Amino acid sequence: MKRHIVVPLVTALLLHASPSHTQHRTPTTAMLPAFTSERALAAYLRHLDRGAERTAQPGSMAPAACPGGGTGTASGSAKGAAVIRGRVSAADGTMLRDATVFLCGTTQRVVTGADGGFRVVIPGNRVPAGHRVSLLASRIAYQTAVREITVAPGDSSSVQFTLATSAVNLSSVVVSAAGVAVSNNESVTNTQTAGVDEGGIVKVHGDHLVMLRRGRLFTVAIGDRRLTPVSAIDAFAPGSDGRGAWYDEMLVYGDRVVVIGYSYAGGGTEVGLFDIDRAGRLRHNSTYHLRSDDYYSSRNYASRLAGGKLIFYTPLSVDAGDTTAGWLPSLRRWHAGAGDDEFRPIISPTRIYRPVRALGGYGELTLHTVTTCDLVRPRMTCHAMGVLGPSGEVFYVSATAVYVWVTDGWRRRNEGAGESMVYRLPLDGSAPSALGVTGSPVDQFSFLEGEDGYLNVLVRTGARGHRMWSAEHAGGGVALLRVALRRFGDGGAGAPRSAYRALPSEIEGYAFANRFVGHHLLYGGGSGWGRPDRSGRWTLHTVPISGGPVAELTLPHGVDRIEVMGREAVVVGTDGRDLHFTGIALTGRPRVVQRYVSRASSQGELRSHGFFYKPDETGGGILGLPIRGPARPGYEHLFDESASVLFLRNHASSFRPLGELEAHPEGPDADDTDGCVASCVDWYGNSRPLFLRGRVFAMLGYEIVEGRVTDGRIREVRRVSYAPCRSQVSRR
Repeated sequence: MKRHIVVPLVTALLLHASPSHTQHRTPTTAMLPAFTSERALAAYLRHLDRGAERTAQPGSMAPAACPGGGTGTASGSAKGAAVIRGRVSAADGTMLRDATVFLCGTTQRVVTGADGGFRVVIPGNRVPAGHRVSLLASRIAYQTAVREITVAPGDSSSVQFTLATSAVNLSSVVVSAAGVAVSNNESVTNTQTAGVDEGGIVKVHGDHLVMLRRGRLFTVAIGDRRLTPVSAIDAFAPGSDGRGAWYDEMLVYGDRVVVIGYSYAGGGTEVGLFDIDRAGRLRHNSTYHLRSDDYYSSRNYASRLAGGKLIFYTPLSVDAGDTTAGWLPSLRRWHAGAGDDEFRPIISPTRIYRPVRALGGYGELTLHTVTTCDLVRPRMTCHAMGVLGPSGEVFYVSATAVYVWVTDGWRRRNEGAGESMVYRLPLDGSAPSALGVTGSPVDQFSFLEGEDGYLNVLVRTGARGHRMWSAEHAGGGVALLRVALRRFGDGGAGAPRSAYRALPSEIEGYAFANRFVGHHLLYGGGSGWGRPDRSGRWTLHTVPISGGPVAELTLPHGVDRIEVMGREAVVVGTDGRDLHFTGIALTGRPRVVQRYVSRASSQGELRSHGFFYKPDETGGGILGLPIRGPARPGYEHLFDESASVLFLRNHASSFRPLGELEAHPEGPDADDTDGCVASCVDWYGNSRPLFLRGRVFAMLGYEIVEGRVTDGRIREVRRVSYAPCRSQVSRR
């Protein structure tokens, strides 16, 4: 349960955007098979519960490359064992860590250490009669190699593997720089995919800003150059107890505000619908509960809005021993006294799919569900599609599909890089497809569905998915997977080894950031949610997606944030005291073209929505980012508000400081006086730069501050506090 584990963790670290401009090639191979009936699904689960597929290896292609024959399962006493030691290196002599060495014909495998070394132990009673065994060495972006050696009980042997790099598919790439969604409605959300809105804490409805904060919804009128608080309402249903829920994300469609949260008391995802009128007044419409596991991620957002469709991802753990249909994703409309018997399924077995490969890690079997709800009708209706797989997911929403990458977590924890599968669930409701893969992405920014019909994904051998806080602890080797969408099928095939390109994996810092910008992949290490890293030297890696040399740019600060800035990128990070902004030109040879240092400050928001870049007609633009005092650990923004929002103008390859809009330096702390009873920690942040209709705002906790840029400086012109019971406007 997310919030119950976060404080100890902190202490220790303490988805209808029309793709009219794209020409995607759809998969031409078979789709995933669906269950034909509830009986068929129950039979499958019984099959898993008996452990018949416990040793299946769904994502790995390496054992298929082993020569025929087998040695039997390597288990039992090590007495009189045959021991095989060795190392795995690249053709240039570099020792390869995180390579996997398989004992062919068995389920036994080991992972190499930092020195490329490994040790395989074959119990004496499992040494084959002919005393000959085969070992296969494999690593992401390298060709496999097989060695046959002679062993005997009680003896030691050695073997060396030299792996050649795989060829990379260098088909042409045409990639749009996704970033800030700009439309006629002027989005105030820094989205990853243009045209696909993401759940956030501030949205726009007509002449009003709508904010979600500390378990309440608020509106502030901004028309006619005003800043006037209008309405405030609990984010939970009247008569319900919101103390058992967390309200994290909000979307606005037409005259409806949607609040997405997780209710431990309600047993799953909570969807609250609120009506908003032209005057900005809010009224509760209805609340629904959806059976699911907690979806929380320190980096991603669970909900998307595509036209009149609310789309969100939720996982649901499956007990293979439960062969009834009672566990299926179900929805109920809340009312006083609502019971569990009022849940109604929103998915049928014919909309549950599985790969043709056997599922490993059955103890962590998960139904990865994409739910679509119609917001146009007076009463919300939902339907779902699900794919079965292990846990450890990362999901990404493109303009055409939801991708869910799953990794067998049990294998990953015990044997290094886990077995993986990536599912593609089209937004048009057609059947999903899948592909066997290796490793795991770090977060949603590790993905890009290109306009050329290819999926590009940065993978790491030690990544653990993005659920909860896992994205903050990625490690291991790095590779770029570039694979054609036409290769997706029934899950029986894997991405070819030529689709993986090995990348530099020496990352400074203990947190990892990555982003696709234009035709490039950028990645590096920084401080993330922890304390500022003072190591003094960091490297930004820039990778041309279509092939070519990797450029390594040395920076005087960590890589904590990578954002799209027109055709260029901006990298933000700390050196332990100051906050740096570095502009990266990606046309021609990647290079640093501009810098700005905010002295004695740190980021006030770590989530992607905390940043916003507003392009202008000159090719430049203005960026904004909340900041706080120096050397502050990233996690502190959960509990303390940002001091100000810093604004910079990007013009002619130069950052020019416009100044800051500050939180009120005086007055009581509203967080202590607002009477908060639910969702009282700002897990999704509380500060945002806002650019709307030629105006500039800073959302700082319960304050909205408006500024005006004159003579190259931003100056406050008005502010308002919309905190409960203490709203007031001041002008300067």
